[in-house]
Amino acid sequence: MAERTRPKPGETREKLMDAALALVGKGRHFASLGIREVTRQASVVPTSFYRHFKNMDDLGLQLVDELGLVLRRMMREARSYVLQADKLIDESVGIFISHAQNNRSFFMFMAQGLAGESRAVQEGIRSEMRYFASELANDLRRLRVVDHLNDADLDMTCDLVVRSVAFSLTDILSLAPDDEPQIEQVRKRTARFLQLIFVGAANWRR
Repeated sequence: MAERTRPKPGETREKLMDAALALVGKGRHFASLGIREVTRQASVVPTSFYRHFKNMDDLGLQLVDELGLVLRRMMREARSYVLQADKLIDESVGIFISHAQNNRSFFMFMAQGLAGESRAVQEGIRSEMRYFASELANDLRRLRVVDHLNDADLDMTCDLVVRSVAFSLTDILSLAPDDEPQIEQVRKRTARFLQLIFVGAANWRR
């Protein structure tokens, strides 16, 4: 009699998270997903869900943590390419769009979560966005882009940048991954939005 293969530690957890993302990628809204649907997609028994998550909100928060890793990797990549202030916007927007295209389900989850019914998931995503804005502020200080701004105004500028980029997700995710002309239009428009923000910041005086 063949010996049954036991799942590796964390394997079922990953299957459940991947299943939820797969359903989101197919057009389902995360807030509408049920435990039985996710476990069926993951090909595991429903009782195994509770060994890893308390409920769907808990699973969503774990996905937020994974999303945070994607965003931090994106920021590290931007830092490695952006050494001059005049290239900051174009390079950063290009990297963001590339990551959004390559991690569509994650970013669809993010876009849904920002306006979703789960307050826990919504706050988790907003917390990651605040962290992202804080890291951006540190980079701007390093590049000496807006030295005349005090900390509060710089933080507000970075918050506005992150919100604008997050809003562009709806345009990016509505396009086919191979629709390069339209993707380029979104990239240019998003970069233009950010340029206008920085023009305003450069001329801001209390």
